[in-house]
Amino acid sequence: MAVTPTSSLSALQVMQDAPVIPVIVLTDVAHAVPMARALVAGGIRMLEVTLRTPQALACMEAIAKEVPGAVVGAGTVRSPQDATAAAKAGAQFAVSPGYTRAVGQACRDHGLSLLPGVATGSEIMMAQEDGYNALKFFPAMQAGGPAMLKAWAGPFWDVQFCPTGGVTPGNALDFLSLPNVTCVGGSWLVPADALDQGDWVRIEALAREASQLPR
Repeated sequence: MAVTPTSSLSALQVMQDAPVIPVIVLTDVAHAVPMARALVAGGIRMLEVTLRTPQALACMEAIAKEVPGAVVGAGTVRSPQDATAAAKAGAQFAVSPGYTRAVGQACRDHGLSLLPGVATGSEIMMAQEDGYNALKFFPAMQAGGPAMLKAWAGPFWDVQFCPTGGVTPGNALDFLSLPNVTCVGGSWLVPADALDQGDWVRIEALAREASQLPR
């Protein structure tokens, strides 16, 4: 039986906000707030902070408390425990590299909209059975790229995708030009060297360029 996610912010709304959702890896809590302010100033509000570092949850909490224009999301959500921790840290949406019903249920329990990761037709069907029609295609380039999304447009005509994984400024338009792609996910908006150098001007400029990509 399909279950509709209950978050007031739907995954589709997250995807529609801008052409790119930044995939952010933070190792220093001090970087979180100025980085988020730079992204928001550049027109990118939906911020996916990945749960790949010990500092991730503290970074989410700092952004949620101190950057009112930002909408904090948790990336790399792989378990119900991840969803619980992300919600407590102030996340409003979650992004997972794959999909399980346990993760979906935990996100619903905490009011987190979920962008589940899929790479096969069977995974799409499982996510749809649970009410999800806005999905992350991951890893996008390795799993077939734009050609795979074109093939899926027929049988999965009612699904919108956010391709992530190997997406760059050089190929983003190949994805964004497809009718079943609402946005892409990319790490190029927050380069590690820009974070290390505190180059918020550069991050704001990258965000502004990304926010103006046609789709």
